Order: sequence, then structure tokens, then C-alpha cells
Amino acid sequence: MARYTGPRSRIARRFREPIFGADKSFEKKSYPPGQHGISKKKGKQSEYAVQLMEKQKVKYTYGILERQFAKIFDRASRKTGITGETLLQLIESRLDNVVYRLGIAPTRMAARQLVGHRHITVNGKVVNISSYTLRPGDIIAVRERSKSLEVIVNTVLSRSTKSSWLEFDKATLTGKFISVPARDQISENIREHLIVELYSK
Repeated sequence: MARYTGPRSRIARRFREPIFGADKSFEKKSYPPGQHGISKKKGKQSEYAVQLMEKQKVKYTYGILERQFAKIFDRASRKTGITGETLLQLIESRLDNVVYRLGIAPTRMAARQLVGHRHITVNGKVVNISSYTLRPGDIIAVRERSKSLEVIVNTVLSRSTKSSWLEFDKATLTGKFISVPARDQISENIREHLIVELYSK
């Protein structure tokens, strides 16, 4: 399955959460999409449906495909610690997500594009793999010849880094991956235990 490129408001309405950020369309229609709209009645969801919906929400939020997600979960399950938290930490440590968190790109989708087009460096070397896993101490920067790109300049001016596990210097467009985020440092509304239960079946 290819990555979703359709209307993001429709997906946000499916989960009844603005998972892609501020969305005026979602605010006007916060009920699920469909022909019958808000009047459509549904029965109680099964336990499996709730678990699957949570997994789908994470995939859409971070822009991860099914096979990629399964591989990340497999890595998380092999590590010591709480599997659900480790899963989110691995996802948050992806290069595209960190570029977004640093405030270099307006969305995770835009961050993937910047990485894929070779505008981002890690420890001084160009990395064009958006799923690249960062380690504490890694230095993420905008490539010298890419610092004047309009999308980067505008985003850096309008956004600010709020993640305590990251550092960012707006003057040099250089950031640092200080540490893997703790669960309470990940702001997304995710019930990771449901995903672990889903994969445990």
C-alpha cells in the first residue's frame, strides 16, 4: 500500500482527533466522515477494532507504512523495557520526525521530503533516509546550500522547538538529539498498550 496523500482532514475526522495539527476543516466537522455524517449511528466497537484503530492512528500520525511499522514493533519487542514505550521512542527517534520536532519543517510529510531531497545532514554527512534512527549526541543540521530554502526559512521563523530532549540553534540551523524521549515527553495522544495487545494476539 502506498503512503496516503489524500485529504488529511478526512483522516483526522476518522480518529476524531486533529492528528496532523491545527485544522479548520476538522473544527467545523469533528464527526466521522461519510454519507450520513453526524447522524450515522454505529454499534459498539469490538476490542480488536479499537486496537486496530489505535495502530492506524499512529501510522497516519507519523506517516509510517504497514511493513515499516511491523519492523519497528519487532525491534521494540526485542528490547528490554516496556514494549509500548520503546515502540514510541523508536518512532520518535526517526530522522524525519526529529527534523519536524526541531521546527525545520512544518509537517512530518514535509520533513520526509527535505530528508529525501538531501537537504539534511547528520554528524556532517548527508542522510536521505527518513527512517534513519538517531542516537543521543547526534547533530542534525540543514545542508549549507539549503539554508535559504523558503520552506525552511519560513518554518524556522514561525515555529519554536518545545521538545526538552532536543536542542536547536536557529542561527546555524543546527540541532542536537540529546536523548531518547521519555514517555511523558511525547505529546501525542496515543494508547500504546492497545497496539501491544493487538500484536500479541
